[in-house]
Amino acid sequence: MAEPAVDPIAFYSAPGPITEPGRLAPLLNGLPADLPSLVGVVQGLLLHVFWAERYGEKLSEERKGEVQLRKVERMLARIAELDDRPLTFARPLDRRLVGNCRDFSALLAALLRHQGSPARARCGFGAYFLPSHYEDHWVCECWRADEGRWALADAQLDAFQRRLLGVAFDPLDVPRDQFITGGRAWQMCRSGGADPDSFGIFDMHGLWFIRGNVVRDLLALGKLEVLPWDVWGIMAESEAAKADPAVAAEELGELDRLAALTLAGDGAFAEVLAAGEDARVRPPSGWVA
Repeated sequence: MAEPAVDPIAFYSAPGPITEPGRLAPLLNGLPADLPSLVGVVQGLLLHVFWAERYGEKLSEERKGEVQLRKVERMLARIAELDDRPLTFARPLDRRLVGNCRDFSALLAALLRHQGSPARARCGFGAYFLPSHYEDHWVCECWRADEGRWALADAQLDAFQRRLLGVAFDPLDVPRDQFITGGRAWQMCRSGGADPDSFGIFDMHGLWFIRGNVVRDLLALGKLEVLPWDVWGIMAESEAAKADPAVAAEELGELDRLAALTLAGDGAFAEVLAAGEDARVRPPSGWVA
């Protein structure tokens, strides 16, 4: 007997292994239901590790290590340890959880899913951080039922960052040419329409970097919001591919397929989930701990 079809809207309305708040779910009760207010809650709880000094906050190495907290339940535990007031209270900078763009996106998705609102993190590149450059970045894609579409929300972009970056668009509806998913970046570069070296972060850039974000975005569509530096399987070129052009071509072809799946919309939802179960894509055993 065939497995019953999974509705993508229902799927993204419930938490996954990373966004499940677990025993700390009561902390999420009573939060505002509208997106702008929820984004404000997230911004009052997190401090971006690479922006801290621009806010005037100097981080210890120990505090920087908080970016390694993968699961939202552990993030919430640390947030409560730093400041045990309800989550609606914006923390002082020195009592905010240190995170990155993935954490802003995963936490927002967790808050929305807790309320039954469809949301999913997306991994790719932002065009609004540096001129002529696509910065490694994550956002949260939120379902707008009244419009029948997904919209990209960048929970990291508070008023300070928008002013400093000169962002003129609505951060709760980021234009699709301002945030480029990993799959779209891959297609742009594979077709010769963009320079792979314009995609990345710090001194890490190029097609090798983009391929990781293709897979991370695919996994996020399956509700596995990996850390930006998680690498396994086809995210990196295999030793066999380095030695054999035929194997390298096969890997590139598979990445072409995965990139296309991430861009195919909810009509390819079942195929996206199936691709995430492939041995070359799925996380290693014990990864989610």
